[in-house]
Amino acid sequence: MSIFWRRGSSLQQQEKEQPELQSESKVNELKGTLGPLSGRSLLYCSDACLRRYLEARNWNVEKAKKMLEETLAWRSSYKPEEIRWHEVAVEGETGKLFRANFHDRAGRTVLILKPGLQNTTSMDNQIKHLVYLMENAMLNLPEGQEEMVWLIDFTGWSFTTNVPVRTAKDTINILQDHYPQRLAVAFLYAPPRIFQAFWKIVKIFMDPKTVQKVKFVYPKNKESVELMRSYFDMDNLPAEFGGKATMKYDHEDFSRLMAQDDVKAAKFWGFDQKTGGYAAASAAVAPEPSKPISITAS
Repeated sequence: MSIFWRRGSSLQQQEKEQPELQSESKVNELKGTLGPLSGRSLLYCSDACLRRYLEARNWNVEKAKKMLEETLAWRSSYKPEEIRWHEVAVEGETGKLFRANFHDRAGRTVLILKPGLQNTTSMDNQIKHLVYLMENAMLNLPEGQEEMVWLIDFTGWSFTTNVPVRTAKDTINILQDHYPQRLAVAFLYAPPRIFQAFWKIVKIFMDPKTVQKVKFVYPKNKESVELMRSYFDMDNLPAEFGGKATMKYDHEDFSRLMAQDDVKAAKFWGFDQKTGGYAAASAAVAPEPSKPISITAS
């Protein structure tokens, strides 16, 4: 067996490196089965991307390939990278879904959802809004981070503001099938008892791994409080989620931030070169925000 150990390397080092080598081997194998890629598909299929699809399919190359090819077909048709803020801005007027200006203790991007602030009836546009913010959050992930955290505030939620089961299923399918390994954990903060009935239905459509990432949190429950403390700095966490900060969503400031991010997205995907100055035109109407989304210690 000694022939398999590199001279000068300890057993512990070899054991640590072995999974990494296997991972790299699987990524290369998947890359080979996909064949030559070009354009946006090539840009999308980074090594990190391939690794996420492999992880989602338990490192089965054929299953990962099928999943990734379905995503590439969906992206070619839906064109999520082409969605711009002005197309979905009406969905964000009440602050029902936005990217927070703080991270969790691991440095991950945080998306805040407030389903009780639902303000529209177009299910297609609601999904488009979510997809836009997923793409936006991915472009704003700190270096070395692949996943994000969801904080869901159920204040004001009721069955009248809830999305239909069919829409929930379609949304879950998009997130699971086309954004694998992007969710680190989702905190459902103080959901009302009647939500349990809805949850029992929708979790049927969810991958068991995803279900395990969903945490029900209750402010008077000691374990829930400790769980939130383990993930967040309480000084940064808004009071709605048991923290010490106050948060006020400013739609105008957030819109300015999204307009700037649209320029970033255009540059990343190469639209600024192909559309004759799209980025420059967008920059002209995207001044620096006067202030970030207001979150201050109370």
